[in-house]
Amino acid sequence: MTMKSPTSAAGRMEVPAMDLHAQHSALRAELLQAAAEVIDSGIFILGPKVEALEREVAKLVQVRHAVAVASGTDALILALRALEIGPGAEVITSAYSFFASAGAVVLAGAKPVFVDIEPASWNLDPARIEAAITPRTRAILPVHLFGQCADMAPILELARARRLAVIEDAAQALGALEGGRPAGSLGEFGCFSFYPTKNLGGLGDGGIITTNDDQLADRVRLLRVHGARPKYVTRMIGVNSRLDALQAAFLLVKLPHLARYSEARRRHAAIYNEAFQGTKVVAPIARPAAHHIYNQYAVRVANRDALARALAERGVGTAVYYPGTLPLQEALRDLGHQPGDFPAAERAAEENLCLPIFPELTAEAQRYVIEQVRALAG
Repeated sequence: MTMKSPTSAAGRMEVPAMDLHAQHSALRAELLQAAAEVIDSGIFILGPKVEALEREVAKLVQVRHAVAVASGTDALILALRALEIGPGAEVITSAYSFFASAGAVVLAGAKPVFVDIEPASWNLDPARIEAAITPRTRAILPVHLFGQCADMAPILELARARRLAVIEDAAQALGALEGGRPAGSLGEFGCFSFYPTKNLGGLGDGGIITTNDDQLADRVRLLRVHGARPKYVTRMIGVNSRLDALQAAFLLVKLPHLARYSEARRRHAAIYNEAFQGTKVVAPIARPAAHHIYNQYAVRVANRDALARALAERGVGTAVYYPGTLPLQEALRDLGHQPGDFPAAERAAEENLCLPIFPELTAEAQRYVIEQVRALAG
């Protein structure tokens, strides 16, 4: 089912930044049937539906283990906990991401150490990592931002040389590839989110952790159930981070469509890229080794806020991912960072604007978005 895009007599069209209704309407009968199966089963937390989802995601990511948890943020926290990264440890990560990338490090008891981004890819700059390593560094946490993997080859090489763990924040990158290998299969852990707007989104919160390490997978499974095995026999201090069977059932309905959803996003991105050549709108760059799945289509443009307001007046929805850098967040002020410390990240925060790219975006709606952006941005 495609998105209906009503226009006025003057040719005005309403194009939302994201349209979940279009996707779910097409799957409505299957989603309702999945919900009925869970209700009838009486198994609402973990159980067969969650186990089935774990098997399918492990197969997709080409790893031995996938462990479903309550959110993408919990995935990061439990990965850190499973590696016994806590007080006194440092974790290197990107200065430009959703707050969970840094917040998870703090919640695990460790200190986030920020590195600036590559201006072209928006991702952690591998050339800047080594200078940030100290004797307290235990891990590197690259973020695969907007659906494109970070440049992992030099990161993995450095991590091996310095005996550091690598945790991939792949929240926006399920189905992305790096050098032909799936996101989430490259480090000790891959951490994914099933937040509704992701390429594979649930109807609520959810997340999953992937790994090829049997012992680490077992630790995560233990940590997500209060560290208890069997029930009421607590072997370590864990948390309550279990995926609901209902969310797993919904995700199993949508998972067979994931490749199609991502390819639709890639087609939309190619059309945008061509349309914005020779304009003041800087299209995102996909690295040659990356298979970009465009969870967001983030352009760079001067006077971003003014453009977003003008587009909204013409019916075009946009979003800003993200309006500030992590080091300058109020919650992290004790780290002592100042404006200018991470110039590439700060510029990205000022210039990024995400245009509609959801799979159900119609050709007519995309043409309208392009026309309005070109007319307003020049």
